[in-house]
Amino acid sequence: MALQCTKSAGHWRVVVWDEEGFQGRWYKFTAECPSVLDLGFKTVRSLKVLSGAWVGFEHTGFQGQQYVLERGDYPCWDAWSGNTAYPTERLTSFRPVACRNHRDSRLTIFEQENFLGRKGKLSDDYPSLQAMGSFHVHTGAWVCSQFPGYRGFQYVLESDHHSGDYKRFWEWGSHAQTFQVQSVCRIQQ
Repeated sequence: MALQCTKSAGHWRVVVWDEEGFQGRWYKFTAECPSVLDLGFKTVRSLKVLSGAWVGFEHTGFQGQQYVLERGDYPCWDAWSGNTAYPTERLTSFRPVACRNHRDSRLTIFEQENFLGRKGKLSDDYPSLQAMGSFHVHTGAWVCSQFPGYRGFQYVLESDHHSGDYKRFWEWGSHAQTFQVQSVCRIQQ
């Protein structure tokens, strides 16, 4: 059952279940879902990403820990959060990664908030950076991690959100005690 789109329908498709192992009630989405609670789910327990890249959120309204969900099967919660610093069994909202161009990803990173301090331009993955405080996404979508080696909290930065500008930690959704990013990876779907 596909729900009414709240964004223009694109190439995104995901099916979610209220039980692990693709059991129980299910819904098929082609657009964002700000709250599975509104559908009678307590949480999403398993899902299949059929096309496009998605971001799953711990809390409703696209809040809390973020999980990148690329094409594939996620039969239980540890399939999407098993190796993060903050694994959680909750997934209560999600949205497609809205990005027109994944092939030519470009990002400018700044040492401090508000685009201050030293800066650098990236077009490839970097597993280890000094702590960065603000970002401008020119094209593409990026997964930024709190610590080197793609560890810690994850944050998705997109050129089509916030006009690509992430001046402060709350704009990229940080709820961590350390408001920094030390590794970045392009989303390529």
